[in-house]
Amino acid sequence: MAKLTGKVAVVTGASKGIGAAIAKAMAAEGAQVVVNYASSKAGADAVVEAIGAAGGKAIAVQGDVSKAEQAKGVVDAAVKEFGKLDVLVNNSGVYEFSPIGEVTEEHYRRMFDVNVLGVLLTTQAATRHLGEGGSVINISSVVTSLGLPNSAVYTGTKGAVEGINSVLAKELAPRKIRVNAILPGMVETEGTHSAGVIGSELEQSIAAQTPLGRIGQPDDIADIAVFLASDDARWLTGERLVASGGFR
Repeated sequence: MAKLTGKVAVVTGASKGIGAAIAKAMAAEGAQVVVNYASSKAGADAVVEAIGAAGGKAIAVQGDVSKAEQAKGVVDAAVKEFGKLDVLVNNSGVYEFSPIGEVTEEHYRRMFDVNVLGVLLTTQAATRHLGEGGSVINISSVVTSLGLPNSAVYTGTKGAVEGINSVLAKELAPRKIRVNAILPGMVETEGTHSAGVIGSELEQSIAAQTPLGRIGQPDDIADIAVFLASDDARWLTGERLVASGGFR
């Protein structure tokens, strides 16, 4: 039997990159999946189409997770369509590096609203439906331990996510809901391509410093998310799994 047979999952920010890979991987393991997107309907529809072509079940649901009613709407859509909710993957996120001298209120609020408030609002909505055996998976980043120059705001958001992860793991444990975080290193996605990272000296430098000799692929992260959502991870909560090929 597939690892997630009978489970229903919501994956936020799943129209591309890591989120899309997680949605596809969970569907391949038997989950029915809500593919959330903020603006890229075409991308989300393509993910749903790919899942359907592989024999899975998924729907695309628009929603800005930094808005309470929209975050609730994404979760409610899962329950309405599939009858319940078992897994929430808080993957929605934005990143923009700026030196401290160029940080603005808009820059700060945009990233904290999506990366931090979005996690809180979507988890709040999900916990109304998650029962015993439920799993919340928060996507953080290895940047929280690197101290990268020009990343104060982004690193701050991910540090907040990890703090929230630790608190909710204990807060939701009496209800037998597990809460864990994945901390990816550099991953080849549409975002890293558009930012000019792929093929750059930065990519080469990080790959050279990575014990496993390369940067990550979305499927590398997706397989870990499937594990955390499954009963194989039934004894894990409050964990921070660094998924960076050994890069620290």
